[in-house]
Amino acid sequence: MKNTERSYMESVHSYGRTWGLIVAFVLICFPAALSVIFGSLPDFKMLLKGIIATAPMYWAVGIVEIFTYVPMLGAGGTYLSFVTGNISNLKLPCAIDAMERANVKASSEEGEVISTIAIAVSSIVTTLIIIIGVICIVPLTPILESPVLVPAFDMILPALFGGLAVVFISKNLKLSVAPIILMLALFIFVPALNASTVGIMVPVGVLFTVAVARILYKKGVL
Repeated sequence: MKNTERSYMESVHSYGRTWGLIVAFVLICFPAALSVIFGSLPDFKMLLKGIIATAPMYWAVGIVEIFTYVPMLGAGGTYLSFVTGNISNLKLPCAIDAMERANVKASSEEGEVISTIAIAVSSIVTTLIIIIGVICIVPLTPILESPVLVPAFDMILPALFGGLAVVFISKNLKLSVAPIILMLALFIFVPALNASTVGIMVPVGVLFTVAVARILYKKGVL
């Protein structure tokens, strides 16, 4: 069993690194190919200034996300999530719900497999839905833009995370109070925070929760 587990984890890391590098290469090749095809190269001086201004933030977020998502998704699930994207809005809820239903943890061998399968299935389903959406977008546009449906579409993500929140908050009410107060305070009193900052705020919330959990544990509250 140990040899099998070691072999499986080695293959996970091997394939994860390989596909991560392939995706990074493809992402770089696309804008490079467009520049060559249309003969429109960027102003490299301005490009460098933009990279210097924005890259440090993404490096920091990327490092934090590794320490945040690996314990929650497992190694395989994290690699797959980083390749397919949309982690906080889709991959994370799917994986957590699947492990919750199977009563396993991401740190276990079973949880590792279930998390990876859940994320893989969600990626396939998402791709199929996008294909259907692209095909049907023109005939469905009048329906989707109907004022009657606007409130429903606005509540999709809150409903999704609200359902997950009820499950996890009910498990440990003492621990959940602090991060809920922090996130409410940040989004209420810092107007600059919005839906586009969710990817950054998830790691921040996780680190804050871990710190609070450590303090409460030392004080004997947990």
